[in-house]
Amino acid sequence: MSRTLIELLQEGLPTEAVLTDPDVTSAYSHDMASFCDAGAPAVVVLPRTVEQVQHVMRTATALRVPVVPQGARTGLSGAANASDGCIVLSLVKMNRILEISPVDRIAVVEPGVVNAALSRAVGEHGLYYPPDPSSWEMCTIGGNIGTASGGLCCVKYGVTAEYVLGLDVVLADGRLMSTGRRTAKGVAGYDLTRLFVGSEGSLGIVVRAVLALKPKPPQQLVLAAEFASTGAACDAVCKIMEGGHVPSLLELMDRTTVRAVNALANMGLPETTEALLLAAFDTPHPAADLAAVGALCEAAGATQVVPAEDAAESELLLQARRLSLTALEAVKGTTMIDDVCVPRSRLAEMLDGVERIGEKYGLTIGVCAHAGDGNTHPTVCFDAADADEARRARESFDEIMALGLELGGTITGEHGVGVLKKEWLAREIGPVGVEMQRAVKAAFDPHHLLNPGKLF
Repeated sequence: MSRTLIELLQEGLPTEAVLTDPDVTSAYSHDMASFCDAGAPAVVVLPRTVEQVQHVMRTATALRVPVVPQGARTGLSGAANASDGCIVLSLVKMNRILEISPVDRIAVVEPGVVNAALSRAVGEHGLYYPPDPSSWEMCTIGGNIGTASGGLCCVKYGVTAEYVLGLDVVLADGRLMSTGRRTAKGVAGYDLTRLFVGSEGSLGIVVRAVLALKPKPPQQLVLAAEFASTGAACDAVCKIMEGGHVPSLLELMDRTTVRAVNALANMGLPETTEALLLAAFDTPHPAADLAAVGALCEAAGATQVVPAEDAAESELLLQARRLSLTALEAVKGTTMIDDVCVPRSRLAEMLDGVERIGEKYGLTIGVCAHAGDGNTHPTVCFDAADADEARRARESFDEIMALGLELGGTITGEHGVGVLKKEWLAREIGPVGVEMQRAVKAAFDPHHLLNPGKLF
């Protein structure tokens, strides 16, 4: 069967686009998630055109071979992990920016375009593509769409789903379908575009996207506020949002994360702090906005408030936040990065609960959070070579997700479900929800060939 599969694929693909060497294909078997099983693909294909993707899907349907779509494999849920004998469909070679329209404020791109490359390209036109995952220098727009990625700016600008206007999608049987629009408005029929955003490649293969753009905002200024407790920092977050302020960024780093960043990069962050809150504004008068927010932080109990004076100081503070996950990984060598989102009003309970879970299991768990939208990233640090420690890490991870649901939250705010959280998805949406989602899957992919074993 493998020879037949390879031969049929080669009929519609360039020789260099079909990879069969196991030493090469094994590199495409998984993303960056821990504790997620991955199989051995039969073949990896790297198409460059829509027609080549259609050929792959027609071949897969004819032979009933599963297909696992992939972007840059920077995901954290196992959504891009291969299954045994599958076709890995890597879309990284479809990396053209097809159009940038300053009048319509849209960009039309292929799925392999890197997020940062798009941001820089539209910036040359005075435009702005807001979604900025922490892996933005590597991750692709197709992967961002598949997992409905977020980023540091979500508190003001929202997540990927709010910027995807239309899609071209190759269905499981090879047909090409267009969804959505390129106009500012449009409500014709069911919103199939939103259905594909966050579907993790389980409904079809995105081969083109129409993305909404914003006018490029002024350079933001950042403020750092130290707190003697995470509760006080979370109280400040609530006061800022309740007061009607619209920061472009509102991020929180707990004591463990601050110390890890200092250990990694000698950033000089205050190690006496229990929580460090970063707030930013990209308004015409950011200094005034920072002063108002600084006063709210002091009222909530901040021990020190330091506004940046210029863009360079602001970037230094943001660099500390961007280093958080890398720094926590260096603590023990391996991390499990959770992605639990709770109502902002329950943020303090979430962080206090994570601290108790870390103490219960004898583990270092650092928390960095998109505090402005309640999206926390508790990061469990452990030694993967220590079986008992690895077991405790997985159990603590599950307890963190359970805590998030108890607080009225969700098991994932931006990383997706993939393999890692599919049991928890069923708990969150309930049996009727699972039944209806499976019905949607069956309508688009009746032979269950697209990304099998993911979501549910």
